[in-house]
Amino acid sequence: QVQLVESGGGLVQPGGSLRLSCAASGSIRSIRAMGWYRQTPGKQRESVATIINDGSTNVADSVKGRFTISRDNNKNTVYLQMNSLKPEDTAVYHCNADIRGTKDWNYYTYWGQGTQVTVSS
Repeated sequence: QVQLVESGGGLVQPGGSLRLSCAASGSIRSIRAMGWYRQTPGKQRESVATIINDGSTNVADSVKGRFTISRDNNKNTVYLQMNSLKPEDTAVYHCNADIRGTKDWNYYTYWGQGTQVTVSS
């Protein structure tokens, strides 16, 4: 059984910072891509940033220069450092990961339960 658990969300004032973490646990053989998505009511889920196992990243234009994605492969954890936060960054942030478990040799996409980020004065 594989699961992803996010942490680090909360309430922050505009211009502030938060760091989200997402740890994968369970019977894991390898992890390929890891990423962060966000969703607000009435809007489609938006990809925020992704990172693959060679360290290369892709960051959405809406957060480029403010958000940084990183990962610790030893801890099976992905991070999202969010700086200069704006009210429009308010959303539920979900992490996902492409994980090869121990039951077969396929990669499957797993999702975390989400963590709320609210940017407001």
